[in-house]
Amino acid sequence: MSSVDTSQISILYNSSNHDTETLQDLYSAMLKPRMIEEKMLILLRQGKISKWFSGIGQEAISVGVIKALYKHEYILPMHRNLGVFTTREIPLKRLFAQWQGKASGFTKGRDRSFHFGTQEFNIVGMISHLGPQLGVADGIALASKLKKEGSVTAVFTGEGGTSEGDFHEALNIASVWDLPVLFCIENNGYGLSTPTTEQYRCKDLADRGAGYGMEAHIIDGNNILEVYEKISAIAESMRKEPRPVLVEFKTFRMRGHEEASGTKYVPQELMDEWQAKDPVLNFENYLLENNIISLDHISGIKEKILQEINEHLEIVNSEPIVSADLETELKDVYADYEYEEVQPASTTSELRFIDAIAASVSESMERHPNLVLMGQDIADYGGVFKITDGLLTKYGKERIRNTPICESAIVSTAMGLSIKGMKAMVEMQFSDFVSSGFNPIVNYLAKVNYRWNQNADVVIRMPCGGSVGAGPFHSQTNEAWFTKIPGLKVIYPAFPADAKGLLNTAFNDPNPVLYFEHKALYRSIRQEVPEGYYTTEFGKASLIREGSDVTIITYGAGVHWAMEILDELEVDSADLLDLRSLQPLDKEAICESVTKTGKAIVLTEDSLTGSFASEIAAMITENCFESLDAPVYRVGSLETPIPFAKELENQYLPKDRFKLKLQELLNY
Repeated sequence: MSSVDTSQISILYNSSNHDTETLQDLYSAMLKPRMIEEKMLILLRQGKISKWFSGIGQEAISVGVIKALYKHEYILPMHRNLGVFTTREIPLKRLFAQWQGKASGFTKGRDRSFHFGTQEFNIVGMISHLGPQLGVADGIALASKLKKEGSVTAVFTGEGGTSEGDFHEALNIASVWDLPVLFCIENNGYGLSTPTTEQYRCKDLADRGAGYGMEAHIIDGNNILEVYEKISAIAESMRKEPRPVLVEFKTFRMRGHEEASGTKYVPQELMDEWQAKDPVLNFENYLLENNIISLDHISGIKEKILQEINEHLEIVNSEPIVSADLETELKDVYADYEYEEVQPASTTSELRFIDAIAASVSESMERHPNLVLMGQDIADYGGVFKITDGLLTKYGKERIRNTPICESAIVSTAMGLSIKGMKAMVEMQFSDFVSSGFNPIVNYLAKVNYRWNQNADVVIRMPCGGSVGAGPFHSQTNEAWFTKIPGLKVIYPAFPADAKGLLNTAFNDPNPVLYFEHKALYRSIRQEVPEGYYTTEFGKASLIREGSDVTIITYGAGVHWAMEILDELEVDSADLLDLRSLQPLDKEAICESVTKTGKAIVLTEDSLTGSFASEIAAMITENCFESLDAPVYRVGSLETPIPFAKELENQYLPKDRFKLKLQELLNY
């Protein structure tokens, strides 16, 4: 019999449903991340790793959840879930390389900690903005459901993360769409130093499930058997009856938020209470007490784990520090894409700008059976501008999806669809509303390929612009918010034929595309448009008019304003360059034209400060200075929000000022 003192067992276990091999395996799986963490704390003190977020005391949750899931099922962990990575049997040398910023890590030294994903092991790591990964889990689960895989997707957050809007948006989407997402809350008592009493007022976070019509459970997060058994049963039920489930794991963080912060803010009696509930030591003592494992067996497990740790550390330590290669760094910002040119037909039909966009969406839905459209009111109603009208009947409600008003989580859901090899289009009802989805666009979609070689195959349609009397919240032209973000592509057509061809290309491109559609052009601009499917290449400006006196550079509604002013002033010798694509930008066409004419004026509907027009002007000055015969002029809207009343809006917009500045430049 074992001589273990049963008073050292503070957790109630019932192992009657498990054989010896399973119990020993669960113990070994918890011991491994614990021993790795203990080694990492030593390396941190030695300055060999830069930062560490400890999960000591929470191993039972990571291990129990992973053991309950199938290997093909995706899991989205946090920075205290080392047990997720080790239980999925990721080679330690890959993890050590990641933490040391070595090239053989998952992000090639570009990110640290657990900020990475790996399709090989079906793990999608977090970003520091915690909320988006919850919506990403929705997207992965949606793809699994559409593919009828019968799979569960598990996603982790802490109790602090449940205060973020993305948490509530993601739960709502999952509930409305019956998505098989296991939402795992690790309630460890503190968000950095802020206790739960200062974070929420409900008794238990699981109570929030009721508000979303969602099944919810509370589990002792330090009891490995309770975690494993209950999550196994829940997951199996979710596979048979797809639905979201919220689980709150009660646990504690035994070390600081990260090591530098310490735990002085935690009362000692609370630390002592939870130390007695250590999930690894309690389970070890239980196994010893019940003769399920021996001290010799434990020593053997520890020796094997320690040997693996040391061997893999030696491999990584011998690797050189990551070298900076400019070509590689720039190349990896975007996923590889070889433009597929589809020539337009010779037959044409006159289409309005809005009809050309609608045609592209429909034709691309047919061309890409894995394309899913998401947006507010886009299904039965056909969208506020009726661009998706009729698509529900043609392609079905699974692919034409009305969404709740939750831009952030829907963008994240689109990211999740891409992770599962699908395509997504998100319609912002108005481009102004993208501010509510800004974070996942600029911090997730834009950076994900650079970070861990995962593309974001997402098109975000952006109805934008003034001249429609819609006021400050429905009239912005906010392309400059995104043109400075590496990893995004930004398209802004001015004519129906371009609108169709460029949007078709956007759906083909595996990178995130912000596609701006000027609302004032929707029903006012008509053009003969090639029938059927064709594509137009990104990064190629269009020379609308040609001359030698001046170069006018613009896009969107600005192209039409410029044409009108040129006719009014009877200027017949000007290059009018319609950029069409802002990122990538046709710098060659700009420089070629400015070098020829010696004068340049850049017109934007945006206000000038921080505008894309300012970037173009700077680029011209830097690259074409010796060819200039005059300063580079910029014309934009007033430095105010865009007003509602027609007289005020006309004053705000740059059309009249452009006329005066163009005359001034021609006479310079």
